[in-house]
Amino acid sequence: MLRHCLRTWIIVAIVLAFGSYNGVETYSQAKSKRVEANIVHRFDFGTGRLQPGFTTVLATTVYSREKGYGFEPGAAVECLATGGSDPLHEDFCTSKSPFYFSVALPEGNYNVTITFGNQKAATATTVKAELRRLMLEEVKTKPGQFSTLTFTVNIRTAQIIGGGEVKLKEREKTMEAWAWDEKLTLEFNNLRPTVNAIQIARADTVPTIFLLGDSTVTDQPREPYNSWGQMFTRFLKFGIAVANHAQSGESLRSSLNARRLDKVLSVMKPGDYLFIQFGHNDQKEKGEGVGPFTTYKTSLKHYVDETRKRGGFPVLLTSMHRRTFDAQGSITDSHGEYDDAVRQLAVEEKVPLIDLHKMSKPFYEALGPEISKRAFAPNDNTHHNNYGSYQLARCVVESIRVQDFGLAKHLAFDVLPFDPHRPDNIEAFKVPESPLISDVKPLGS
Repeated sequence: MLRHCLRTWIIVAIVLAFGSYNGVETYSQAKSKRVEANIVHRFDFGTGRLQPGFTTVLATTVYSREKGYGFEPGAAVECLATGGSDPLHEDFCTSKSPFYFSVALPEGNYNVTITFGNQKAATATTVKAELRRLMLEEVKTKPGQFSTLTFTVNIRTAQIIGGGEVKLKEREKTMEAWAWDEKLTLEFNNLRPTVNAIQIARADTVPTIFLLGDSTVTDQPREPYNSWGQMFTRFLKFGIAVANHAQSGESLRSSLNARRLDKVLSVMKPGDYLFIQFGHNDQKEKGEGVGPFTTYKTSLKHYVDETRKRGGFPVLLTSMHRRTFDAQGSITDSHGEYDDAVRQLAVEEKVPLIDLHKMSKPFYEALGPEISKRAFAPNDNTHHNNYGSYQLARCVVESIRVQDFGLAKHLAFDVLPFDPHRPDNIEAFKVPESPLISDVKPLGS
């Protein structure tokens, strides 16, 4: 996490100068970009007066397909009113534990504007979307203070434009179903999560960053597993979406066979990006002619070529190291020549390269053989937890910031330079864990 004291002062300066937090914009700024004309839902939470044009949400408002919105079953929320001159500020819903709110929406990108605050008490809210994508990190308000913030989120279905659908794994139909269903699901978390109002608007024209890769990239559904793809969203401004189509256990060829690339290409617009990070599972594929500079590099080039045909911009990523230390406390390479093949293709095809293989080594070594275990899920040397994936997301963001291949302008205002030799203090890391937990290890290793 960004150094706590420095980050606090930076956020104060940002709020004063821009009226924004975590790189997202206030509703007045969003409105100036014609969000108002595209609004499809307005929800007023609490038992006070209803803001005209909004729909009331109470503690008893439970989601159903027929209704199309509501709290997910099991939410222990209380909805109150404290009075005041503004209907959107005088009432709210809150809880002592995390809760989920869902809205039925067609596939696409959406700007989500949320108002936080309480006339009489302080609030602290972290917002995640779908399968634990970090959207807003620790939004705090003092008694009588309110904050209205906007972020951009992508939701999707398995259907492919032109025919067919993605071949989903069994886990995608069960514990990962929220990634493919008919609704947007928001998780409200932290010490005292509170929501006053939500407004949702279509964002059809914003650029999209598509992600394809394996378990270290995908939206992991439950604690203690997490990926950098889930943390990446926190570091982006309102006005650009991340569509994470990575999946655990996938190689370039298995992802292609599951039609994940077909799905991405079917919705890609000119000017969109495709981040491609495989390797962990590709190196385990066997057969005549299979190898990093043969089948792997050929498949990787196919992804690059197809992206460019649609007017998109491919970005290649090397795989981060596994947690494999030698006796001297140095990380050993377990990927063979697969990362070299990615680097070679990046040069040949003039594709931007984010070298997580290179950046993860000093990150792990800075923590050392013992403390680095706390960046990974228990008894796992491949899959990260929230802290580990947050640091790797910062590596990705730092590479974007330094190289500036068109995305640096979309980075959040509070993004600071990051040195993987000096990762964030693990003791100060405060992104709250989500309530759903599983001991089922992700596919791949």
